[in-house]
Amino acid sequence: MNGTQDHILVVDDDPEIRHLLKEYLERNGYQVTAVAEGGGMWMSLERGRVDLIVLDLMLPGADGLELCRNLRARSKVPVIMLTARGDEMDRVLGLEMGADDYVPKPFSARELLARIKGVLRRVRDLPIDPLAETPGRLEFGGWRLDCRTQHLTSPEGVVVPLSQAEYRLLQALLLHPNRALTRDQLLELTRGREAHPFDRSVDVLIGRLRRHLADDAREPELIKTVRGRGYMLAARVNPVR
Repeated sequence: MNGTQDHILVVDDDPEIRHLLKEYLERNGYQVTAVAEGGGMWMSLERGRVDLIVLDLMLPGADGLELCRNLRARSKVPVIMLTARGDEMDRVLGLEMGADDYVPKPFSARELLARIKGVLRRVRDLPIDPLAETPGRLEFGGWRLDCRTQHLTSPEGVVVPLSQAEYRLLQALLLHPNRALTRDQLLELTRGREAHPFDRSVDVLIGRLRRHLADDAREPELIKTVRGRGYMLAARVNPVR
């Protein structure tokens, strides 16, 4: 492998898309491996370094969401999800599973190239350990978020399970209390994504967090909606090291 080239792994069961992307990305300076399903993805990852995966949602056998979830358990390699379905829940699921961007089909090769460059740039701009300065525990309104175990505990001592996406969003709000954060800022703080693929997904996750916190969506006291801006954690937060 040429050490100056980024290695892109394309996982798509459509041979025409595999051929198109391999040819186009190679013309633009990338090394490309193209495979049809999850087995080929794992084999490629075992053979050597992969810098980014373009992963189709609808695959034979294990689908893209399952593959992305399993990948996140062992690797931080960035993932751009491709899908012919573009509804909101698909975007939320992609976010939950750890995808870094989401491109609905049909798409232009130029658009995907721009997304690849953007994701690689953001990943490389992140600090080695973005949570290195995070307190061990964040206490607010009687609630407690343990940043080591990622457990949320209610004032009554009940542990409330959070998904990875819910945890990251709540942590971002708690680290910037009493400050209105836009959807774009929340996405950047949680995973460094561009805003447009997941902007509505933030609203869905905010709704989930409010339910976990027993925060009435009609008149929320903890996570407030700031009209024309975004959301704000309206509470005093006590960081505990």
